[in-house]
Amino acid sequence: MTTTIQTYLAGVPCQIAVSNFHRIKGSYSYNAPSDLDYYGYTDYDYEVLDRRGRPAPWLERKVSADDIEQKIIGHFDDYLDDLQLGESYAKRECY
Repeated sequence: MTTTIQTYLAGVPCQIAVSNFHRIKGSYSYNAPSDLDYYGYTDYDYEVLDRRGRPAPWLERKVSADDIEQKIIGHFDDYLDDLQLGESYAKRECY
């Protein structure tokens, strides 16, 4: 399932298509086989699209991967918070 986030990157309106979003919670056990298992991690695939839904690699090159990651993680954190509160979640824009 692909989720599309309406947002702005470098001041340009665009979309981020996110697929395969998985958040693995850390065990915080000293017996964890690696630091990823101890702290947990988030795994996802994304593609930056223009407003019409076409791939926009030129826009992806204008910003850092950290900027995109913050928008993706922020969007899904808000979504999960809304689910826990029992509120209906409408499509929203992330700025």
